[in-house]
Amino acid sequence: MALQAPRESGGEFQYANYRKEADDLHSVVLYLHQEKYDVKAVVGHSKGGYVVVLYASLYHDVHMVLNLSGRFYMEKGVEERLGKGFIDRINKEGYIEVTDESGKVLYRVTKESLMERLNTDMRAASASISKECSFFTVHGSADVDIPLEDAYEFGKHIPTHELRVIEGADHCYTAHRKELSDAVVDIITYNKAEAGDSSLPKR
Repeated sequence: MALQAPRESGGEFQYANYRKEADDLHSVVLYLHQEKYDVKAVVGHSKGGYVVVLYASLYHDVHMVLNLSGRFYMEKGVEERLGKGFIDRINKEGYIEVTDESGKVLYRVTKESLMERLNTDMRAASASISKECSFFTVHGSADVDIPLEDAYEFGKHIPTHELRVIEGADHCYTAHRKELSDAVVDIITYNKAEAGDSSLPKR
């Protein structure tokens, strides 16, 4: 079956929404299984990192997870994005509009989505991940958006956790794209080999 070129998906960005996105990812995995694809890993960056952590805690049909620069401490980073006094403002207005430097509205944060963010428990999610799941975190040492300490925290709660630190990389790996892609390919390739794929080299 021929694969179509990737394209932008529809819909609007939603703040938080992690559980729904994990469920959506599960629907994609189920579809690929039905189409006879063998899904070896799920990979998510930043917010996608939170989603794949939740995915691994809820579903056990993919045995390799790569969390790229995902956040552990979900209460952090909110004030930087929404501004001081965000709780009072959202209680009063029911929402907060996040704008760029020109004042253009990027997205709207509802009280419901904010509460989902603040109530998402990464410690509990991490503890629910199966020991059969190979879990990897890749994180940049110079990430100021989500500090490296978050990556180390995952390791305290996920028994199979392995961490790869990319020295000097920021949150988006702006000057370290090759190092990031090399790390992801290396992790997936060699862990497939160790799982018994005879077509791949073992370490």
